[in-house]
Amino acid sequence: MGKKRSGPRRVFTPEFKAEIVELCQRGDRTVGQVARDFDLTETAVRSWVKQADLDAGTRSDGLTGDERAGLARLRAENRRLQQDVDILKRATAFFARETR
Repeated sequence: MGKKRSGPRRVFTPEFKAEIVELCQRGDRTVGQVARDFDLTETAVRSWVKQADLDAGTRSDGLTGDERAGLARLRAENRRLQQDVDILKRATAFFARETR
């Protein structure tokens, strides 16, 4: 079985994702059928449905969109603070050598 060549990563609007999720939640078609009809991967559609359920509060086995955004912000802040600490450590070592 040959591997499908991947092209550029496709980006979908939140509105499009919401429409796909609504089609899946309606129940007249399976996730697989919706994915095939719109030339999407079933995995992507399932993750959109799961995220919508988390955001709506009908699932609790993951992070909501707001929690994900907050976590990303905290990780970025943590990275910046760690860089600040590294710079201060180097500066302290430099000035400690200069004063000897």
